Amino acid sequence: MNERSLIIAAAINMFIAVAAGAFGAHGLKNSLSSDMLAVWHTAVTYQMAHALGLFAIALLMPRFSPALLARAGIVMLAGIVVFSGSLYALAISGMRMLGAVTPIGGAAFLLAWAMVAWAAFRG
Repeated sequence: MNERSLIIAAAINMFIAVAAGAFGAHGLKNSLSSDMLAVWHTAVTYQMAHALGLFAIALLMPRFSPALLARAGIVMLAGIVVFSGSLYALAISGMRMLGAVTPIGGAAFLLAWAMVAWAAFRG
Protein backbone atom coordinates (compact mmCIF):
# COMPACT_ATOMS: atom_id res chain seq x y z
CA MET A 1 0.00 0.00 0.00
CA ASN A 2 1.24 3.46 -0.74
CA GLU A 3 0.58 6.58 1.34
CA ARG A 4 -2.50 7.54 -0.64
CA SER A 5 -4.05 4.07 -0.30
CA LEU A 6 -3.41 4.05 3.44
CA ILE A 7 -5.00 7.47 3.87
CA ILE A 8 -8.04 6.37 1.85
CA ALA A 9 -8.33 3.16 3.90
CA ALA A 10 -7.93 5.15 7.12
CA ALA A 11 -10.60 7.68 6.15
CA ILE A 12 -13.05 4.96 5.10
CA ASN A 13 -12.47 3.14 8.38
CA MET A 14 -12.97 6.32 10.39
CA PHE A 15 -16.22 6.94 8.50
CA ILE A 16 -17.41 3.39 9.20
CA ALA A 17 -16.38 3.61 12.87
CA VAL A 18 -18.26 6.87 13.41
CA ALA A 19 -21.34 5.51 11.60
CA ALA A 20 -21.16 2.22 13.53
CA GLY A 21 -20.78 4.10 16.80
CA ALA A 22 -23.84 6.22 16.08
CA PHE A 23 -25.79 3.17 14.92
CA GLY A 24 -24.87 1.31 18.10
CA ALA A 25 -25.79 4.23 20.33
CA HIS A 26 -29.10 4.99 18.64
CA GLY A 27 -30.20 2.08 16.49
CA LEU A 28 -29.11 -0.90 18.54
CA LYS A 29 -29.54 0.24 22.12
CA ASN A 30 -33.07 -1.16 22.33
CA SER A 31 -32.41 -4.39 20.46
CA LEU A 32 -29.08 -5.62 21.90
CA SER A 33 -28.29 -6.66 25.45
CA SER A 34 -25.90 -4.47 27.41
CA ASP A 35 -23.22 -7.18 26.97
CA MET A 36 -23.60 -7.16 23.19
CA LEU A 37 -23.65 -3.34 23.12
CA ALA A 38 -20.33 -3.43 24.98
CA VAL A 39 -18.97 -5.82 22.33
CA TRP A 40 -20.18 -3.43 19.62
CA HIS A 41 -18.53 -0.51 21.42
CA THR A 42 -15.23 -2.44 21.63
CA ALA A 43 -15.36 -3.04 17.88
CA VAL A 44 -15.94 0.66 17.22
CA THR A 45 -13.16 1.73 19.60
CA TYR A 46 -10.55 -0.57 18.09
CA GLN A 47 -11.59 0.27 14.54
CA MET A 48 -11.25 3.98 15.25
CA ALA A 49 -7.93 3.64 17.06
CA HIS A 50 -6.41 1.56 14.29
CA ALA A 51 -7.82 3.77 11.55
CA LEU A 52 -5.79 6.53 13.23
CA GLY A 53 -2.89 4.07 13.19
CA LEU A 54 -3.27 3.80 9.40
CA PHE A 55 -3.04 7.59 9.16
CA ALA A 56 0.10 7.51 11.32
CA ILE A 57 1.70 4.82 9.16
CA ALA A 58 0.98 6.85 6.02
CA LEU A 59 2.58 9.91 7.59
CA LEU A 60 5.65 7.92 8.68
CA MET A 61 6.25 6.32 5.27
CA PRO A 62 8.39 9.13 3.84
CA ARG A 63 10.61 9.12 6.92
CA PHE A 64 11.13 5.42 7.58
CA SER A 65 11.14 2.19 5.58
CA PRO A 66 8.24 2.64 3.15
CA ALA A 67 8.15 -1.05 2.17
CA LEU A 68 7.98 -2.28 5.77
CA LEU A 69 5.42 0.35 6.71
CA ALA A 70 3.32 -0.55 3.67
CA ARG A 71 3.22 -4.14 4.90
CA ALA A 72 2.40 -2.91 8.42
CA GLY A 73 -0.52 -0.98 6.95
CA ILE A 74 -1.83 -4.08 5.21
CA VAL A 75 -1.53 -6.11 8.41
CA MET A 76 -3.26 -3.37 10.43
CA LEU A 77 -6.08 -3.13 7.89
CA ALA A 78 -6.51 -6.90 8.04
CA GLY A 79 -6.61 -6.61 11.84
CA ILE A 80 -9.42 -4.06 11.62
CA VAL A 81 -11.44 -6.29 9.32
CA VAL A 82 -10.95 -9.44 11.40
CA PHE A 83 -11.05 -7.95 14.92
CA SER A 84 -13.79 -5.36 14.55
CA GLY A 85 -15.64 -7.30 11.88
CA SER A 86 -15.89 -10.41 14.04
CA LEU A 87 -17.09 -8.34 17.00
CA TYR A 88 -19.73 -6.54 14.91
CA ALA A 89 -20.94 -9.91 13.63
CA LEU A 90 -20.91 -11.37 17.15
CA ALA A 91 -22.93 -8.46 18.55
CA ILE A 92 -25.55 -8.64 15.81
CA SER A 93 -25.83 -12.42 15.54
CA GLY A 94 -25.11 -13.48 19.12
CA MET A 95 -23.05 -16.39 17.75
CA ARG A 96 -20.38 -16.71 20.44
CA MET A 97 -18.11 -18.83 18.21
CA LEU A 98 -17.35 -15.66 16.22
CA GLY A 99 -15.43 -14.48 19.26
CA ALA A 100 -12.86 -17.18 18.54
CA VAL A 101 -11.80 -15.28 15.41
CA THR A 102 -11.29 -11.96 17.20
CA PRO A 103 -7.84 -12.78 18.69
CA ILE A 104 -6.48 -13.29 15.16
CA GLY A 105 -7.31 -9.65 14.47
CA GLY A 106 -5.73 -8.67 17.78
CA ALA A 107 -2.56 -10.53 16.84
CA ALA A 108 -2.54 -8.66 13.53
CA PHE A 109 -2.73 -5.37 15.46
CA LEU A 110 0.21 -6.40 17.62
CA LEU A 111 2.23 -7.48 14.60
CA ALA A 112 1.48 -4.25 12.75
CA TRP A 113 2.58 -2.10 15.69
CA ALA A 114 5.74 -4.19 16.07
CA MET A 115 6.45 -3.61 12.39
CA VAL A 116 6.05 0.14 12.87
CA ALA A 117 8.47 0.05 15.80
CA TRP A 118 10.93 -2.01 13.74
CA ALA A 119 10.70 0.43 10.84
CA ALA A 120 11.45 3.34 13.18
CA PHE A 121 14.28 1.41 14.87
CA ARG A 122 15.87 0.62 11.49
CA GLY A 123 15.10 4.18 10.31
